[in-house]
Formats: sequence, C-alpha cells, structure tokens
Amino acid sequence: MKTQIAKLAPLALLFGSLLVVGAGCETKGPAEKAGEKIDRGVENAKDAIDPRGPGEKAGAAVDKAVNP
Repeated sequence: MKTQIAKLAPLALLFGSLLVVGAGCETKGPAEKAGEKIDRGVENAKDAIDPRGPGEKAGAAVDKAVNP
C-alpha cells in the first residue's frame, strides 16, 4: 500500500502545481490595465527628469519583450 502512495505522490504534486500555475493565468481586468498605464506614465516622467543610460534602456526593452 505504501509503495503505491509513494509512486503516486510525485504525480499528484505535479498536477497540483500545474493547477495552481494555471489558475494564476487570468485575463487582465480594467483596473490592472489602468494601473499599468499609470506605471508607464510615471516611468516616462522619471525618464524626462533623469534620462536612462543605454544599459537601462536595453533592460527595459528586454522586460517589455518578455512581459508584453
């Protein structure tokens, strides 16, 4: 009996973790979209006051490409 449970436990953990990850992938609501617009506006204002260097610009481009 214990060997069956020992064999099924990793499989159950795998499926359980996949369910948790899948539940986190929801569409963005209007409040989240508005918050992102505000964040972009703040970033643009900061860049106008203190311009970013080439490394920061490259990092921001990578972040934007990875997290559209």
